[in-house]
Amino acid sequence: MNWKHVRLLIWKEFLQLRRDPILLALLLILPVLQLVMLGYVVGADVKHLSTAVVDLDRTVTSRRLAESFASSGYYDITQRPAKESDLRPLLDRGDVKVALVIPEGTESRVSAGEAAPVGIVVDGSDSRTASVGSGYASQLIAVFNAKRIAEQGISIAGPGIDARVRVEYNPSLRAVNSMVPSLLATILLLTMSSVMSQAVVGERERGTLELMFVTPISRGEYLVGKLTPYILIGVVQMSLTALVGRTWFGVPFHGQLWVAVLGLFLFMLTTVALGLFISLVSHTRQQAQQVVIFIMLPFFVLSGFIFPVASMPTVLQVVTYAIPLRYAIEILRGTFIQGAGARELIWQLLALAGFSVVMLTLALFSFHKRLSD
Repeated sequence: MNWKHVRLLIWKEFLQLRRDPILLALLLILPVLQLVMLGYVVGADVKHLSTAVVDLDRTVTSRRLAESFASSGYYDITQRPAKESDLRPLLDRGDVKVALVIPEGTESRVSAGEAAPVGIVVDGSDSRTASVGSGYASQLIAVFNAKRIAEQGISIAGPGIDARVRVEYNPSLRAVNSMVPSLLATILLLTMSSVMSQAVVGERERGTLELMFVTPISRGEYLVGKLTPYILIGVVQMSLTALVGRTWFGVPFHGQLWVAVLGLFLFMLTTVALGLFISLVSHTRQQAQQVVIFIMLPFFVLSGFIFPVASMPTVLQVVTYAIPLRYAIEILRGTFIQGAGARELIWQLLALAGFSVVMLTLALFSFHKRLSD
């Protein structure tokens, strides 16, 4: 083996990397981003769950019980409905994930040594959040009972407050019921953005793009002809995956079909335009693949697909609003599990519509700019 030849080849590879600063930056930044993001998100506990308190008792005991929830760090009391019937719209819109319902006469029952049932209502559309939220609530009530007994100096524990947990939308807490709707959007993102990221840069590398414009085909015709097949493939893919999820896995669908279809279509436009934009700003197919990986990481981690958004640090929760996948997942979980309609999901639909317009505009602008270079 001629080590001089090996040394020259190594030097040649470093020179090629230096000529591709985007790829080199991705190779150096991506591992750090993975470590920081996964370190904060995976290691975080589920805290600060948005909580509603329905206090029908309005006594010292009921106020102390609500305060114990608020001071625990696991629940943020954001709503105080006047009656229990007001909870359903809050849960449908996703404004609250947990609700504490304190019936009238709770204090008098506890004072009489009787069992006082207190309702814990959790949103089961995210099975992990529901399990953690209900478990913490039961523990807090057990601690509250223990403190009450200690303060009163009672040697024999009475029945006290009894936590009655009720799971809305997904009573069995089947993980597949919340995972499959999320997978519909995630698979669409992964496939469409990956394929579209190779669309233009691949033709430029092969030299067919220049040959294409020697023909009478205009740039607008080329763009429409390029996007249409992938949009049609995306529609077929959405239909097949939804059918398999509904029939094979038995995931229920309780919402309005047109809302789910509209949400997925808007998200598909966003992913196709994102892939086209990546293909236009990349110089090689390898670089396009690295950019896709670089973008997919925050999409997967910060969208609520794997880890609940409520468990993330406040700064990352703010960042999640810039992730289109978050809105697609909320729409699909809302329609499949919660039975939510357009009224409850209007902001998610508007957000996806805005993302699709912005990404298509960026792709069109980059398309004309790249072809003019």
